Parts: sequence; C-alpha cells; structure tokens
Amino acid sequence: MANSNLTPRDLAGMSIAEQHEWFKKATSRRSLLRGGLVGAGAIAAVGTVATGPASAAAGSSAATAAKAPGSASLLASADRPAGSFLAPFARHVQFGPDPTTSFAVTWQVPAVVSRPFVRIGHSPLELGEKISAELSVLSTPWGDVSPIDSVPLATPTTVEQYYVQARISHLLPGTTYYYAVGHDGYDPATRPGLEPVRTFTTAPKQAVEFTFTAFGDQGESYDAVATGNLVRSVNPAFHLHAGDLSYANDGGSGLLTNAYDPRVWDSFLVQNEPFASTVPWQAVVGNHEMEPWYSPDGYGGYFERFAQPVANQSYYSFTYGNVAFLALDANDVTYEYTANNGYSGGAQTTWLARQLAGFRANKNIDFIVAYFHECAYCTATAHASDGGVRAAWTPLFDQYSVDLVINGHNHVYERTDPLKAGAVTTSAPIGATVTPATQGTTYVVAGSAGNSLYAFTAGDSYEGAVENDSAVASWYRDSTGGKTNETVDWSRIRYTGYALLTVQARPGTRSAKPELVLSAINEAGTEIDRLTIQR
Repeated sequence: MANSNLTPRDLAGMSIAEQHEWFKKATSRRSLLRGGLVGAGAIAAVGTVATGPASAAAGSSAATAAKAPGSASLLASADRPAGSFLAPFARHVQFGPDPTTSFAVTWQVPAVVSRPFVRIGHSPLELGEKISAELSVLSTPWGDVSPIDSVPLATPTTVEQYYVQARISHLLPGTTYYYAVGHDGYDPATRPGLEPVRTFTTAPKQAVEFTFTAFGDQGESYDAVATGNLVRSVNPAFHLHAGDLSYANDGGSGLLTNAYDPRVWDSFLVQNEPFASTVPWQAVVGNHEMEPWYSPDGYGGYFERFAQPVANQSYYSFTYGNVAFLALDANDVTYEYTANNGYSGGAQTTWLARQLAGFRANKNIDFIVAYFHECAYCTATAHASDGGVRAAWTPLFDQYSVDLVINGHNHVYERTDPLKAGAVTTSAPIGATVTPATQGTTYVVAGSAGNSLYAFTAGDSYEGAVENDSAVASWYRDSTGGKTNETVDWSRIRYTGYALLTVQARPGTRSAKPELVLSAINEAGTEIDRLTIQR
C-alpha cells in the first residue's frame, strides 16, 4: 500500500505537488503491472502507450493517457473485448472555448476501444458527420483505494477507468445538434436504435432571454437525484456546478491519506447523465476534487472527466448573451486548506483581474457572474466564510462591480444583502430589486445539491418563514487557519434543506432594463427565495 506509512500529520505541511512527487517515488519502487492492462504507479506507464498525446496533466503518474484515435492499443487486438459489447455510458456535455461555436462531449466505456467518435447532425435521423475522440485510461493502485460505496475488487490490482473526450468546433451559433457516440464495432449509424440520440445547443451570438441553474456539493444520493431532476425540469441553457461533485475523495483535504474510491465518480456521472448529456455542465473544482494521486496540481483525474475550455486549467471564463461567467478555483486562495493554496503563483488572480476589466469594458456585456467553491460570505457552522477568498477576490468584485457570486462548500442555501467592502449597502428582502452598479455584489451559497446538510447559528429565514435577524453570530477562517468570530448583518436568506438556484437573464429593451431574476426552489419545487438584479 503506497500510503501505508503516512499519517495526516506527516502530510499536513505538504502541498499536492510535494505529495504527488512522494507518491511517484513510492510507487516506482514496486511493480504495478499485474498481467492486466496498465499498472498505475510511477512506472513508465505512459511509455506503455504506443503513440499519441497524453491527455492527462504533465507529470501524471497514475493517469495513463491512451493514444490518439486510430493509433496502437494498450492491448493486443486478440486480448481486447469486442467493441460491440462495450456500450458507452456517463455522457455529459460542456461548452468549448467559444460557446457559440464549440462544444465538448465526454463519456466512459467499460474497457479499451478502438477509434472512438461522436456523430452529429441536424436531425436524429441524419447523424452523418463523424468526429474523432480521444481515449484515456485513468489507473489507481488498489492499495490506495478505500471502498466508499462499493465492495473491494475480487482480485486487487488497479482500478481502471476509461474516459473519452470529443472536442467539436466550427459549429453554428444558436443551433441545436443531435449526437450519438460510438467506436469500432459500436456505430449508431450502422445499427439503428443501438445508441440513444441526445442533443446540445450552442449559445446565440446576440443577447437573448435565457435561464441557467446552479448548485454545489452534490455527491450521489436520493436527494442528489432529486436536485438533478429539478435541473431537468427547468431545462436551462446550461448548469453551473460550484464544486465538490462526487465525493470520491471523501476526506477533502487534498491528502494522500484521505479515504478515496475513484469508482464513486462513475456512479456520480451515471446519476447525472439524464440532464448532463444535454445541458452543458459547467463545473469548477472544490476541495474534494484535489486528488494527489494523478498530477502535481491534483486535478489530473478531474481533467480526464471534464473537458475544460482551457486544457488542463482549473479556471476559465465564458459568455452567454449579455452575461459573462468566471469559473474560479478557490483552492488556490483559501485559508482553510493548504494543499493547493498559492499553487498558481498568483497567476489565477492576475488572470481574474484582466478578465474582469475586459468584461466591464465590453458594451455587449451587462452582467458578470463569478462562481467557485469556498465561500466569501456564509454563516453556516461547518465552514462559514473564508478569509482567503475575501482577501484575494472580493476587492476585485467591488472594483469591477460583479453582480452575482455563487458558492458551494457549506451544505445549505444562503443569500446576502448587496455588499461593498464587506458592508451592507441596502436591505434586500424576498422579492426586492437591487442595483449592483451602486449597491454592490450579491453572494449566494448554493451548496445544497444532495450531500449531508449543515446548520446555521441563527434560525432559517426564507419565503413563507421569514425571520428578520439584524445580527447573526458567525466566524471566518483567518490567515493562520484558525477561526475569527464576527457578528454579521448581511445574512438575509437562510434555508437548511436541498435546493436549486435558477437565474433568468433578460436583456434590456427600450422600455425595460436588463435583469437577472434569481429564484431558489427546494427539493419539492417550492420557491424559497426571489431577487431581481438590475442594470
């Protein structure tokens, strides 16, 4: 077992990069090639692959990238299962670098397949165009797996997971495409009815009315299925996931000693396939996505499962109509977790400032929405607010008049009054209209997607059960990693339950100003909060 001699205390001061280097050295002393596919340690696993680019992060030890379409296989042809028996599963779609013209489709297969592809067309009966995809193998030593929701392997060797990504460009804006995935021996064009046909729709070039949804901290559970079904019922243009997706890494502190079962990812992705296969799923990393086994930044496995708009980069931006979105990696700035704190060397915050300046200078963009995992402002007892996030990013949000910030991490729903420099500028009860240009940023915590619920220090206050608390006792994580107590007046809405945030974006007209209309609905579909943000 690679980590059998490690304790959390041993790793507490180590970054993910340092842990990954330790892991490579430890596993290189053992043979992990056990007569199966490819061993998972720092043995030259990538050298086992005949040709093609590695799609895993550079320096990855446990992520083995398979080759480009059509190149040599990891196994001799005679030793591989027939492609006709390897049905794809866990499909999900994401925007590419430009949502108006590019998309990515990701899925899994049970074993190595030859020449994977996606077929697209303008009709479910005309899936003519065949676009090559790239297969990768993510391998994890069984000695580093702690079964979380499944039984141990019958013959422990490695856990092998097979991910396929197809990046599609040169699409038409505002257009719905039909697609189906396949590989040699499994072609939906030659075997009608074999593969379900799904759709994705590119973003329009012009400003239009649209709806997006958001939540974080989902996991896999009855309630996680329920909130996923809420997304299906809303049928948004896209969905934002604010981090802590599967909880395959159960500890969440970015340590090799965390309980970890990569198979949980497969269950999680299948759980969400009914909506994620048609609704672009724009996720960000949370602390539970830090997996030191795969790469120096801990995101090597995540990048195989999610086709980032910028390859192997955890933060990105995109625009849809008159709204700009900033997807950030708060593990870089949080005071709560040290494993990846400062890992970008300040590059992310520099990038953020540049993006914000560009968006505010763009006359076609009315609203800016930022979303990330750890909370800038929250009164839940488990994690509360993060001083690192406040110090690094909220001054930029003030400077560039960010309209809305969406967080996860705390497993509750909470909304603040508009804030500038951490101070309330106006009260924003349910149904209110606020103007960020003069009143500041609204912060929403929507870590209410399905994992176990947290609690507040004060009572709940939501639509139909309003409690007007003028002072709430709370705390924030300070630069020492400790807690500093504070009493706050900005906690406007609190709900201890599962919920989905929906946002309707309306462009301006001659008679109406542009608006974002926020509505939070609970697991039963009942509204618990409403707010209008107006420019």
